[in-house]
Amino acid sequence: MNKDYYKPYEGRDIKILDQHAANTIAEDHLTFPYQLLDHLAHVLMLKEQGIISQEDAAQILGAVLKLRREGPDIVPHKPGLTDLYSNVEEWVIAQVGIQVGGKMHTGRSRNDMNPAIERMYIRRKLLEQMEAITFLMETLLVQAEVHKNTIIPAYTHHSQQAQPITLGHFYMSAFENFGRDMERLMRAYEHVDLSPMGAAAVATTGFPISRERVAELLDFPAITQNSLDGVSDRDFLLDYLSAASLCMMHLSRFCEELILWNSSEFHFVEMDDAFSTGSSIMPQKKNPDVTELIRGKTGRVYGDLNTLLVMMKGIPLAYNKDMQEDKEPFFDARDTLLKSLPVFTAMLRTMTFREDVMEKGAAGGFTNATDCADYLTKKGVPFRDAHRVVGELVNYCIKADAALMDLSLEELKSFHPAFEQDVFEAISLKTCVEGRCIPGGPAPSAVQSSIDEARVQLKL
Repeated sequence: MNKDYYKPYEGRDIKILDQHAANTIAEDHLTFPYQLLDHLAHVLMLKEQGIISQEDAAQILGAVLKLRREGPDIVPHKPGLTDLYSNVEEWVIAQVGIQVGGKMHTGRSRNDMNPAIERMYIRRKLLEQMEAITFLMETLLVQAEVHKNTIIPAYTHHSQQAQPITLGHFYMSAFENFGRDMERLMRAYEHVDLSPMGAAAVATTGFPISRERVAELLDFPAITQNSLDGVSDRDFLLDYLSAASLCMMHLSRFCEELILWNSSEFHFVEMDDAFSTGSSIMPQKKNPDVTELIRGKTGRVYGDLNTLLVMMKGIPLAYNKDMQEDKEPFFDARDTLLKSLPVFTAMLRTMTFREDVMEKGAAGGFTNATDCADYLTKKGVPFRDAHRVVGELVNYCIKADAALMDLSLEELKSFHPAFEQDVFEAISLKTCVEGRCIPGGPAPSAVQSSIDEARVQLKL
């Protein structure tokens, strides 16, 4: 290897790496409004506690409010100041003088300020994502009610036809998925909704500050209880990334189902043109691009979670420079999920289903075989014997290229004398579905009960 390749970096490689790692100005612009809120709350508290004078506080607050009106673009970025906070402090000092502006950081550190700003920003984004999931859950309820009588096959082992259910039942299964995602995001909100302000660098401060007052001004219900934990905790980010990963998984699994259903082999669903594209060479193609993109981006969010987990696993308490890398995974996961949810919801609202094809699919594959065995069991045949008999019947049908419904009563009786004329009603798809009316079942009545309970849950 040519050693001359490294010569341009000799003596300054560490500095270059440090500047790259520490330069968060672009990311800080995203949280700029919350930085200003932190400045305002902290300076107001300093004035109330008598740590700085009312006149000094008024000048500092006036400069910060000017920034709030005019935005961060008026702040010049000085060489060597690699975060927006430091540049803002320099700008305030330039406006009001070092004797006044130099007091705005009294009793405070970037170590407690940064997580406080992150927590305020995340709170807002969590509310946006909970709202997006609520819209999705409402859409699922509407579709479930529309299709509570639409019979479809349920599958096990990827594509093995199992039993008939309804499309409404399928939608309600997704509703349960996203309901748990909502609960996880709510728990993440509870964990993030604590103020670390006052923890300072690591061991609080000797100034008589009021942590509780800053928390109140920033609309935090409580403070973090330990200064060491307050500046080094990033569990609130991991809580979010974990919840986002699970939500993306649920989106991805639903998308995978739709991708299969959209195939020529299934042809259960027709995607709206706005959510699919054609091929550059094959004129017959209509590709379900949105579902594939969401499925692909799920791995991206998993990577964000893994990035932060790996970054945090070896860091001793308290703050370490590694933690500068905490923002990018969050921002990426936030963008991915917040863009995926409304697109997915809109796609659900515009899809159309081939109900005749879906019911035909449910009629094939012996999805009523379990009900046939149940029929014999209700006639007094031990279930294990009934299971064996129906298995033999299925083998017979496969050889004859027939369905159970196609057999005559005489053929059925040749396998077991307990079969009677009522067997045909018992193994009809409609009966198979409607008979499963216990809570959580696919019967239209059970699905409607689930919908009614869900509407109460969502306060619709």
